[in-house]
Order: sequence, then C-alpha cells, then structure tokens
Amino acid sequence: MGENLTQHIVNISGGKDSASCYMLAIMRGKPFRAVTADTGHENEITYDWISKLSARTGGPEVEVAKADFSDRIARKRTLVQTKWVSEGVADEIIQAALDVLHPTGIPFLDLCIWKGRFPSVKGQFCTEHLKAEPIFDQVFAPALAQGNVVSWQGERRAESPNRAKLPRHHRVRYGGLADLHIWRPILHWSAANTFALHDYFGLQPNPLYRMGMGRVGCFPCINAQKGELAAIFKRFPDVLEKLRQFELLVSKASKRGQATFYAASTTPQGKRLVAAQKQGLRLDEHLPGIDDIEAWSRTTRGGTQFDGFQLLDSDSLCSSQYGLCE
Repeated sequence: MGENLTQHIVNISGGKDSASCYMLAIMRGKPFRAVTADTGHENEITYDWISKLSARTGGPEVEVAKADFSDRIARKRTLVQTKWVSEGVADEIIQAALDVLHPTGIPFLDLCIWKGRFPSVKGQFCTEHLKAEPIFDQVFAPALAQGNVVSWQGERRAESPNRAKLPRHHRVRYGGLADLHIWRPILHWSAANTFALHDYFGLQPNPLYRMGMGRVGCFPCINAQKGELAAIFKRFPDVLEKLRQFELLVSKASKRGQATFYAASTTPQGKRLVAAQKQGLRLDEHLPGIDDIEAWSRTTRGGTQFDGFQLLDSDSLCSSQYGLCE
C-alpha cells in the first residue's frame, strides 16, 4: 500500500498505553489523526488530560466519537410493550421499565438501560458498543472510503493472557472499503517503558495513576481491582452516588427488576447468596449493590475486617501502582 494513500489514526483512551502510541506517531514525523470515545463514564481528570494532550505534545487534536443508543432504546420500549406483556411479566416491572427507557445522553448509562444490565467480566459488551462501534462508524468508515487506514492501538501483552496472544499487526478487509490495518506498536512493552516515553516527552501521565488507579478508562471500570475501588471511593465520593443512581435506573430497565454494577459474587455475602440460589434456596437478603461493594473494598483480605491503613486520611498522598511516587 502506498504511504501517501494510507491514513494513520491513533486510538486514545486517556491512559499511558494509548498516549505512548500517540507519542510514537509524533516521532514518526508524518501526519496522523487521533480519536477518543466519550463513554460518559470517565473521570473529569481524564477528559481534561485528553483535551490538553495536543497542546502538551505538539500532536494533533484528539477527535471525539460518541455512541447514541436512542434507536435501540426505542426498540426496547416496543419489546417491553409486546414480548414482555405476552410473557406475563408483572405489570409493575413493565411500567418501571417504560418509565426509564428514555435516552439520558450518557452513553454508558444508555447502553446499560438498553441491555437491562451492566457489563461484566464475562459479558464485556461495553468496549464494543461504547468505543469500537462509534469510532468505526464516525471516523474509520469515512476514512476507509478514502483509502487504507492504520489503526494504532495501545495494547500490551503483559496486560492479560488474552492480549498476550494478539499479533502485532493484522489486516481486516471490508467489502467495498479499503483495508484496515490494526497496528500494536507497544505490544511487547512493559508499563515502565510507557512511563519512560512520557518522561522523554516531558509529558506528565494522567494524574489518576498517582491516585492509586491501575486503569484510567471508564471510572470505575468493571475490571477495577479491590484496592483501586477503595482509592476511587475515598478520593471521589461522588462516584458512589452516581453508581447508586445507575443501579436504580438499570434495575428498573431489567426484566428481573434488579441489576448490580458489579457481579453479585464479588463480596463474601454475594458468593453465599449466589451459591444458595444455585441450590434452589431463596434467602431474604438483597444481592450486593454498590454500597456493599464500597464497604467490602475497605476490608482486608477475606472481606470481613476493615483495613485500618485505608481509614487514614491519605487523599493528598501519592499511591501509584506503578512506582510513580518515587
């Protein structure tokens, strides 16, 4: 493929890995574009960091793609009014769903209202619908109509067993369009490599990394670890109220009448309830909601005793998982 016909586009998440791809593209010395997906579920620090990336590095402005679930929510309303009724779903559940099946303008929340559930580790539909779809439809498809595209993606083998299997480059062909080349330039890098490149550019990483966050994408991510959740709830107490509201709305959109942001089996109490349900037992206890998750995040291993160190007032202290405090 001719270099002059190939468009390079860097996917930006606000994290260290995608930023490294962006800086490598700058070092390449040729024009490129950058795009991010606004999920409506990011920390304001991340939005601000992305908006200033161009000015701080000399690279291109980051374009924004945003998913819209209006049509799918409208179809869900029709489904509730027809199929749910024919299936004998209780009237109060049907009415509750119809009350909330309206777009909020927050892509993450609208996705969950449409689905009637939150994404999970086993059902991680958020990446596809919130990031891949809008970026492809709004940026990549128009670009592919003009010529080949190289998509720079900040994925590293060290992140997970699944990513360890990824190729550094592969080509995707779409009928009637040019070729899309997926390019993972930092696949073999360590996290330390990415921060070293930040240092080389004089670019401060997303400040959330110094606040105990391992991930700075969705806030919080469904893959967030216990310690990271404790840091989020302590430093950003407004997140807890936001997730309470999310659980309330998505529960109303669910045929079961309940939905929890994290899997019920996350806490010891939840594991016990799930095990009882599998045995056909019905216990007079609610499945763990976000308040239960917040309380559990402050406990020591085993989830039964509170961690005294976490109770200390350490909001202003650096608590990086990557050694950035040294």
